[in-house]
Amino acid sequence: MGLLTCIAVAAGAAGSVALAPVALALGFTSAGIAAGSTAASMMSAAAVANGGGVAAGSLVAVLQSVGATSVAGAGGTVAGIIAALV
Repeated sequence: MGLLTCIAVAAGAAGSVALAPVALALGFTSAGIAAGSTAASMMSAAAVANGGGVAAGSLVAVLQSVGATSVAGAGGTVAGIIAALV
């Protein structure tokens, strides 16, 4: 694995770990988007703007992904990086 690839993987992992508390506070949880939360409002607005669906790669999609994997994902990401570097 090249140096730039290692740096990119580490940056992505750090970003997802850093976003996890934000995602959870907004209502993006491992069980889905919490009813009545800011996340629910964001998803609704995104769906209306995109004709009924949330675009892949959008802020809502990224935060949902982070929220869905935040509990187990942080440890898994760190373990994955260590395994890739060794």
